[in-house]
Amino acid sequence: MLNLISILIGIVALVIVVPAQIPLLGALNWIALPLVAVGIGLGQLSSSRGGRNFCLIVGLIAVVRLSLGGGII
Repeated sequence: MLNLISILIGIVALVIVVPAQIPLLGALNWIALPLVAVGIGLGQLSSSRGGRNFCLIVGLIAVVRLSLGGGII
């Protein structure tokens, strides 16, 4: 059950991260990162690792976009 919740949180974060790839919308990644952190935590508590891995990938996309845009120094 926790894995399913983690996947759903990852999908919500992905919906936020995808438009954040457009220039001038990169600040949306700061909204997605806490969601990704919650999804990773819930995915870690479950017996399956699919939700955690999905959230890690979404988080990696957000962090790379923030670092390219100068949001993380």
